Amino acid sequence: MSSPFSLLDWLVIGLYVTLLFTGGWLFRPRQTEDTHDYFLAGGQVPAWMAAISVLSATQSAATFLGGPDYGFRNDYTYIAGNIGGLIGALFVAHYMIPRFYAIKATTVYELLETRFSRRAMRWAGGMFLIGRVFAGGARVYLAAIAVSMVMFASIDATGIVIAAALVMLAAFLFTFAGGLRSVILNDLLQFAIYLGAALATLIWLWTSIPASAADIVHGLANAPDGVNKLRLFDWSFDPAKPFAMPAIVFGLSLLYIASTGTDQDVTQRLLASPDAKIGSRGLMLSLVGTVPVVFMFITIGLLLHVVYQRPELMGGKTLELGTTFEGQKISTFMHYFLTQLPAGLRGLVTAGVFAAAIATTNSALNAMSSVMVQDFYRPWKEKRAQVGEHHYVQAGRWGMAIAGIAMFGFAVVSFYWQRASDKPLLEFALQVMVFAYAGLLGVYFTALFSSRGTTNSVIAALIAGFVAVACCQPYIAAALHLPEWLGKLAFPWQLCIGTAVATVVCNLPRGNR
Repeated sequence: MSSPFSLLDWLVIGLYVTLLFTGGWLFRPRQTEDTHDYFLAGGQVPAWMAAISVLSATQSAATFLGGPDYGFRNDYTYIAGNIGGLIGALFVAHYMIPRFYAIKATTVYELLETRFSRRAMRWAGGMFLIGRVFAGGARVYLAAIAVSMVMFASIDATGIVIAAALVMLAAFLFTFAGGLRSVILNDLLQFAIYLGAALATLIWLWTSIPASAADIVHGLANAPDGVNKLRLFDWSFDPAKPFAMPAIVFGLSLLYIASTGTDQDVTQRLLASPDAKIGSRGLMLSLVGTVPVVFMFITIGLLLHVVYQRPELMGGKTLELGTTFEGQKISTFMHYFLTQLPAGLRGLVTAGVFAAAIATTNSALNAMSSVMVQDFYRPWKEKRAQVGEHHYVQAGRWGMAIAGIAMFGFAVVSFYWQRASDKPLLEFALQVMVFAYAGLLGVYFTALFSSRGTTNSVIAALIAGFVAVACCQPYIAAALHLPEWLGKLAFPWQLCIGTAVATVVCNLPRGNR
């Protein structure tokens, strides 16, 4: 199959790749002395830089591709999810970040060593590694969709495998030498590129609609069948809706607590500041920055609704709606940028998707490596021999290679999983994170607010949370003959159930080691 990309598109992509490697070389620290420098950037990251890095890591290819897809299908209710983000961020800033700084933690799981035991810390770190492989692999898969379309004009299994491998290789190269400092500096570059690509797409879409701004707004507010595409809050109690207000307040707030307080991938950036106050400020700034970024991606989806489904706003004729390309099923946004964007802009959008994937993946590699080295390998090695800090820096680089291979493997699995579930891209990427988060939340709530729990109950809670979420998956619930409603719950409610189960299990015994 021939590629839909022109020479100008390839020139833009080539310029991006050149900029990518140039930035990777310029941002590479000339010398990394120890693991504190390698995994926490020497503890010198200012709040604004931590905020952008968190934004860059969390607003991944899932947002780049899934955000427009959500806007096309729905409305602005995903943005209201930031209310849950605010609740979660306030909790983490007040209760968790100060505790991490007080024990001078390199990884968030060291808190469990002080509260329970080293064995509990390792089990929590292991659950994080499993969850990050799930979530990181899913995001690599989403980026691989776009890369495969560029390279092969197809998103079959072979294209996904090759594209995912390229994403993983690029992410590995840019974090291998310099650790978190390289990650954060590259995050700034990648964030600017994918934000610029999204803004350019939004402007192109807006100018391609012949209706006035007032008519577009009125048309979105009065979509067919009485739908208001500008709706921000969904007050319904439908448990199948992931972004209704009850799900946001209870479920998404837990998701944000988990992602910024128990997930080393994000929390690592907040631990790299000079003190807890600056780290907490970085977290709050990242939440503020999330709103306009997500607003832009959802708006792209709303405008796609106009150009494909609203002839009265398009001068009587809309574009032909396609959900396949060369026989392969794709999202509406993918179809639009492959078939409608002009030469050059098409290449820029592809670069933007790749930038989003790199920003997310390189941080996940460094975070997973920090847990493998600090929570697993270092304690094991120190019992057997005394070695210098440079040895653990080298071990961190090997750890990233292992993490990269695991994430690549799950990216391939995600290709088949997402197609079998037929979930929208955004919901799919968010849901896979819930499996590990449920048990971690139950354990951390116990550690912070209870004197109960033991190492064994921590282990049992981590497993119970994972299993509880698994039982909420439609195919598993049906196979086990569980109540039908359980398999229809949106992922925020799955997280609530998993967290509740894990918290109860962790608190069953009295507190001792």
